[in-house]
Amino acid sequence: MSIKVGDKAPDFTLVSKTANGPELVTLSELIGKSNIVLLFVPMAFTGGCTTELCEISNSISEYDTLDAKVLGISGDNPFAQEAWAQKEGITISLLSDYEHAVAKSYGVAYEQFLPSKNLIMGGVAKRSVFVIDKEGVVRHVEVLESPSDLPDFGAIKTALGSL
Repeated sequence: MSIKVGDKAPDFTLVSKTANGPELVTLSELIGKSNIVLLFVPMAFTGGCTTELCEISNSISEYDTLDAKVLGISGDNPFAQEAWAQKEGITISLLSDYEHAVAKSYGVAYEQFLPSKNLIMGGVAKRSVFVIDKEGVVRHVEVLESPSDLPDFGAIKTALGSL
């Protein structure tokens, strides 16, 4: 079941690799402190995912101005995410959904990832965006079926600006 605008955002706790080592990040502990943008991406080190997260990293001051904490989520392990962030200059927090449980709870997991190219890995996250307000309610959703498509960054900022 996909999460829709108006739904309460499902809580989760995921690992983020920081300079100080692995750190647990729990969504419910962030609710109320700022608006939240969850960016689900299929895989680290891929062209579309790198483009998306570098675009967000390069304009992070705009998200700060909109009182938004931006989190990237993929099924990659936290050490691969850290290497990817360092290589590409990604500055947002990357969270490891290694078991794909969060992608499934948000309804954005592929049953088969790119079966036309014989990449049938299940559970990989679809490129998706969820804007969550300070009460924990989802205010904007964008789920893309094609992993090469990028989200509408303007729509994300518009949704944040309306909160």
